[in-house]
Amino acid sequence: MTDVQLRAVTAAYGRHDVLDEVNLVVPEGTTTAVLGGSGSGKTTLLRIIAGFMQPRSGEAVIGGRTVAGPGVWVPPERRGVGYVRQEGGLFPHLSVAGNIAFGLPWPRRRHHDRVLELLDLVGLPAEVADRRPDQLSGGQQQRVALARALAPRPGLVLLDEPFSSLDTTLRATTRDATALALRATGATAVLVTHDQDEALSFADQVAILTSGRIRQAAAPRAIYRDPVDADVAQFLGDAVFVPGEAATDGCVTCPLGTLPVRGQSPRGAVDVMLRPEQITLTPAGTGQLEATVRHVSFFGHDALVELALGDGAAEQRIRARVVGLQPPEAGDRVGLDIVGPVRAFPSRPDRPGGGQRDESPVPSSA
Repeated sequence: MTDVQLRAVTAAYGRHDVLDEVNLVVPEGTTTAVLGGSGSGKTTLLRIIAGFMQPRSGEAVIGGRTVAGPGVWVPPERRGVGYVRQEGGLFPHLSVAGNIAFGLPWPRRRHHDRVLELLDLVGLPAEVADRRPDQLSGGQQQRVALARALAPRPGLVLLDEPFSSLDTTLRATTRDATALALRATGATAVLVTHDQDEALSFADQVAILTSGRIRQAAAPRAIYRDPVDADVAQFLGDAVFVPGEAATDGCVTCPLGTLPVRGQSPRGAVDVMLRPEQITLTPAGTGQLEATVRHVSFFGHDALVELALGDGAAEQRIRARVVGLQPPEAGDRVGLDIVGPVRAFPSRPDRPGGGQRDESPVPSSA
């Protein structure tokens, strides 16, 4: 059993606090992605679990055993943890086989079979075993690094942004190979990343870490659909906010109509949140509402459409995500329908779209 628990963990570099009362549970055999921006403390969190850094207070527990806490310190080599760094950290003077077998506690005669087993597990052909790291692509190097981390059969694997230096295609294929390998071994894993798509697609649980605190931890679909607050909603994916008022029977009224609310709604003025894909476009005159297309950002697989409801001082800007095959053009009149319930948070006038007209630009990327 190799679950992970962080209990009220704090950490600092000198006088600079990095982690503040962090609580996190990673169930056995699952993958948790810790999602945060630069300086959020995500790598520090990973270093504490690995044993490279001691927390200032709190406890780290791996597989039911306290490995860091008041009066307790288990060194990294005794924690049964595999670690994959951002750049892999392969030894340039060793072959692929030598890198994978490095540190194996078994007799050398057993190394060959284990190396071949791991190469197959991470989706690499046996013939790369004799190559040097500089003869491999970036994606292959990261797969070798994963194989090395898995070689001694650790119960826990830590992944420190291992895909961030790869190009888009390599990132996707290497990420998929890593996920398959982790599932095959049954290892528990913690990934830290700044990439929202990576966190949502890779993990069983996503934990949002901002300013050294875990804001929310839940399954990807749950945290995307039901963010705990407006800040998490904006941090994880694209969020559309419009001002509204709480109504009766679990609904809110806003420029998009009277809409059902998922979860409990605060009373009075609210900021209504929905995702751009909840806004579907129809031919003009056929939807619940009518809008004018102001701008279209085309990404190939989909497009982000900026829409204007009303005009003049009453104009409200919203964004819809549509398939990229045939998006509308700027200036088109379109109908629109709202699909599914929305979320409602206490109104905050300084939020784009919250309590005021949304004049924020359309993001430059999906």
